[in-house]
Amino acid sequence: MQRSRILIMGASGSGTTTLARALADRWAVPHADADDYFWLPSSPPYTRKRPAADRIALMEALFVPREAWVLSGSLLGWGESVVAQCDAVVFLTLDPEERLRRLETREAVRRAGQSFDPAAWEEFRNWARSYDDPSFTGRSRGGHEAWLESLEKPLLRLDSALPGTRLVDAVLTWDQC
Repeated sequence: MQRSRILIMGASGSGTTTLARALADRWAVPHADADDYFWLPSSPPYTRKRPAADRIALMEALFVPREAWVLSGSLLGWGESVVAQCDAVVFLTLDPEERLRRLETREAVRRAGQSFDPAAWEEFRNWARSYDDPSFTGRSRGGHEAWLESLEKPLLRLDSALPGTRLVDAVLTWDQC
């Protein structure tokens, strides 16, 4: 696969940001994370949503017009105009137990030496745990699968239990774009 505009998505903790950064580094192109546009800067973080129109405008101003970039995260329900400019989508899946273990590890590192709100952390864990629940109405595997079915872009599905180098290689050797 040549340098292009690519969206890497999946559940929280599945490795979308890690893969996106590694791929962007290999291609020497910008990496953007949807959370950086979805949420307004705040302390604690991830508590105030940016209006959808402002998210799109910021993305359009900072990276979308470029010839190549890698975007990680979910744009379901608000970022269709950005997705329309993607050349391809990579969807990462991971065993839910491993995904939650990764989230625990990541958040322990993020919180080290800082105060945090245990109730907010528990709320986030419950939200992340619900991703694979078919009855969950928030950002979920079912919602992503339905959205992917309607997508008219090349789609690569990867199990992110693979080592990072193998995931990058799988994208780089993908011949759909």
